[in-house]
Amino acid sequence: MSREPDAGLPGDAELPGDYALPGTLSDALRTELIAFRRDLHMHPELGNQEFRTTAALKARLEAAGLHPQVLSTGTGLVCDVGAEAGARGAGQDGGGRRTGVRPMLAIRADIDALPIPDTKTGVPYRSTVPDRAHACGHDVHTTAVLGAGLVLAELDRQGLLPQPVRLIFQPAEEVLPGGAADAIESGVLDGVGRIIAVHCDPRVDAGRIGLRVGPITSACDRLEITLDGPGGHTARPHLTTDLVTAAAKIVTEVPALLSRRVDTRSGLALTWGRIESGHACNVIPQHAELAGTVRCLDLPAWREAPDLVHAAVDEIATLHRAKSQINYIRGVPPVVNDPVVTELLRDAHAARRGAPAIEDTEQSLGGEDFSWYLEHVPGAMARLGVRAPGSGSRLDLHRGDFDVDEAAITVGVELFTAAALLDAAHGR
Repeated sequence: MSREPDAGLPGDAELPGDYALPGTLSDALRTELIAFRRDLHMHPELGNQEFRTTAALKARLEAAGLHPQVLSTGTGLVCDVGAEAGARGAGQDGGGRRTGVRPMLAIRADIDALPIPDTKTGVPYRSTVPDRAHACGHDVHTTAVLGAGLVLAELDRQGLLPQPVRLIFQPAEEVLPGGAADAIESGVLDGVGRIIAVHCDPRVDAGRIGLRVGPITSACDRLEITLDGPGGHTARPHLTTDLVTAAAKIVTEVPALLSRRVDTRSGLALTWGRIESGHACNVIPQHAELAGTVRCLDLPAWREAPDLVHAAVDEIATLHRAKSQINYIRGVPPVVNDPVVTELLRDAHAARRGAPAIEDTEQSLGGEDFSWYLEHVPGAMARLGVRAPGSGSRLDLHRGDFDVDEAAITVGVELFTAAALLDAAHGR
């Protein structure tokens, strides 16, 4: 389905045929949202500790006449826009329940930051909190959803929002298995029929988005291993359990074993992020610790991964006479974009920026707890370009110097508002 940018909306929000799709940003709101994002960036908060962020969002939404509710977890918000408009024309069944109300479109943002230092220089909005940074773009996601809520609220006041829309500001995306599960338990999907989101992509220019039908992220779990054994003098390793060697073998050989025990098309990958052992050059230690992540592209491999990893680690540890203890922490399944909702995002961005501003994107090995919502309702996530056009920047996510072209905020807001209007107009 394609839609021209000047197409009108049916029903209560009938517009002239040559009327541009509403929901663009005023200069004043654009400036306000950039300032809001910078404030979030200066005051990053870790998962389930986002009290200041939650309060700032709540205050701004209430100032717009909306009624946000803090989630039962204590941080994060859910807020419906246009609920009264959505109830117009609805009747009641014999039990007093409303009928004729179509399930809502939800727009989700994640609000937490990362436990890493902000190493940017030359910007006035560098993090003021030691060892905390919005290095994954969640401040941009949050600001874009806030902006969409403010624009949609104004459209609702003008009678131009035919269906209600739900805003979800979710905490703790970076904390496995992700705050999405707690948000769902809080009831954020009650009455929701579809859900959309974006994730910053520093490989894509601001103004553009990347889309993909099917898996767009991967499953991600966390692995923690401890090794123990009698240490001793480095002059007599034959009388000890050489834990340094054992740890080194696990680091190199377990990934190799896994690559031969699962279909290579599943993309199962074990990557290490931490290894610690010993204190002196001439002492074989008695304890070692390793930690990393297990990622894979498909669900069958994700379901097999814990057993495969346990077996491979035990084999290598036993070979080197080390006692191993494995803590395999389940994370998130892949985000699998629904075809219909992906097409909604495609139409929405085409209406705002034109079809050439959309590019195909590949499945990444990054994990995202947006996947938990898709266990309940169809949805899709787009990659939001945040690279300054022509800059050639190679910045990546999860780096202390990560930053964005703030024009991406406007792009995100207008993508979300267009999606809400087109979703209502076409009864998806």
